Amino acid sequence: MPGPAEPDEKAGIQRERGDSSLTFPDAPRLELDQLLGQLVDRAQEVMSTQGRLRGLLHANQLIIGDLALPAVLRRIVEAARELAGARYAALGVVSPTGGLAEFIHSGMPADAVEVIGHLPQGKGLLGALIDDPRPIRLEDIGDDPRSAGFPAGHPPMHSFLGVPIRVRDEVFGNLYLAESAAGAFTAEDEELVRALAATAAVAIDNARLYASAQLRGEWLQASAAITRQVLATEGSPILPLRRIAERTMEVAKADLVTVVLPNPDDEDELRIEVAVGLAAVPLTGTRVPARGTLSGEVFASGRPLRLANPGEGGASVSPTAEVVDIGPVLAVPLHGSARVHGVLWTARAPGRALFTADDVDMAASFANQAALAIELAEARAEQQRVAMLHERERIAADLHDHVIQRLFAAGLSLQGAAVQIGAGPDADRIVQVIDDLDTTISQIRTTIFQLQRQPGALAGGVRGRLLDVATQVAPALGFEAGVRFSGVIESQVPDDLADDLEAVLREALTNVARHADARSAEVEFTVTADAVTLEIRDDGRGIGETTRVSGLGNLRVRAERRGGTLAVMAGRPSGTRLVWSVPLAGPGSTGDN
Repeated sequence: MPGPAEPDEKAGIQRERGDSSLTFPDAPRLELDQLLGQLVDRAQEVMSTQGRLRGLLHANQLIIGDLALPAVLRRIVEAARELAGARYAALGVVSPTGGLAEFIHSGMPADAVEVIGHLPQGKGLLGALIDDPRPIRLEDIGDDPRSAGFPAGHPPMHSFLGVPIRVRDEVFGNLYLAESAAGAFTAEDEELVRALAATAAVAIDNARLYASAQLRGEWLQASAAITRQVLATEGSPILPLRRIAERTMEVAKADLVTVVLPNPDDEDELRIEVAVGLAAVPLTGTRVPARGTLSGEVFASGRPLRLANPGEGGASVSPTAEVVDIGPVLAVPLHGSARVHGVLWTARAPGRALFTADDVDMAASFANQAALAIELAEARAEQQRVAMLHERERIAADLHDHVIQRLFAAGLSLQGAAVQIGAGPDADRIVQVIDDLDTTISQIRTTIFQLQRQPGALAGGVRGRLLDVATQVAPALGFEAGVRFSGVIESQVPDDLADDLEAVLREALTNVARHADARSAEVEFTVTADAVTLEIRDDGRGIGETTRVSGLGNLRVRAERRGGTLAVMAGRPSGTRLVWSVPLAGPGSTGDN
């Protein structure tokens, strides 16, 4: 009878029975399970890392897909939010003066933004990252002593990740992420966002270079256009200045542009000659002190000035600040070939972007080009003026040497003929023609005098002053009164009497404009050896109105003070005739005979 089977025999019997299951000792089996679990975890980590790397590549592609800086900044915020799995994301652009110049955010509900009102100013944790641009990662914002809390209406935030964006060794801004979907941001999140920030820096730099190239192109186009327009403009010099201001506001994206020029009547003052944009109407023509103002500082130094706000300069910007609230300021001198002509003053509304260094360079170049164009236009106008003066002198000489001499000779011939004919109707008609010739000669002499005066020049004698009065009152009259002179005038009439004559003529012609309803008026100024007479005639409605008579009281006082007279009578065939006459050496007169 066989004995009990051995272990090997039992195993063989089991195999023969078809039992294929294997068994292992408990300890080795546990170790194998652990290894398999670690392998699975590592595989999942690799797959997760690959997914996040693909997310980083996608984010990089998203960022570099645009060259417009505002679009690039918006894409950076969206890409960072998606890559880190954050609920909220923002990018704060650091201002050169401290704080934040821009704040682009994503994930914040619109109603919360409306309740909060203002954007962050760069305080608390945001300011800590500005002051010390190194990454900050927190599980709970409230646990950090640097946190300044949240304004009313702000949604709660706990986890936080902040990473700086450096562009060419300069901190451009910071990425802010809050409320991780995983509960807290990890070191891997920080590493990915830092990699994204590096790509963002390149994209921002490219966008800034592109924007700078575009800006320079716009300024160059503006310079060329202004040069053409200024050289093609004739007449008032204000029109080219207005075009310069309008073009500057368009290219610089400004809200207010003024052109400030020195006041020719006061060296201690500047004058806002042209204003375009905000409060343009009240600012135009305003006088600005040459000292203690931004415009005065730029005008005196000849150097451009760029400020975040007017208060930074330490100088008053009155009256501009009193009229309109302004933010960033850029003032550049209008440099000509030999001197500073004025200041091109540009401002933006409060809260808008600051002017950049490129703005300063291009605006200064544009202003200089505009100043040279103005100088060329002025030189051309002066050349035309000189040519016109030469032509006027030639005409005056021809009138004097030929026309007057021939008329005078004709008058002498007629006088001889009148003597030969003797008394009678024919002689009377000849005498009338001679009188007409004398009147014509007097008018031509007045015309010659006007031609010999430079246009716009200040009156330098009695003739010029009286002619200026006639020109100045012409708009009120609707026509220019004719002025004739007779006698030796400049050497006979003293200066104080010339003042009275100017005042009398101005008041008399003004009365004609107000009351006479005249279509023409004539002024005759006569100087004899012992008297000066100013006669004004019009073809209006006559002297019947008492208001007009009473308005001449001042003229009568001036005449009587010098021992003279004022006579007002009806004209022939219509109108009014006024004769103001004073002796050259009468009572109260200070003039010499």
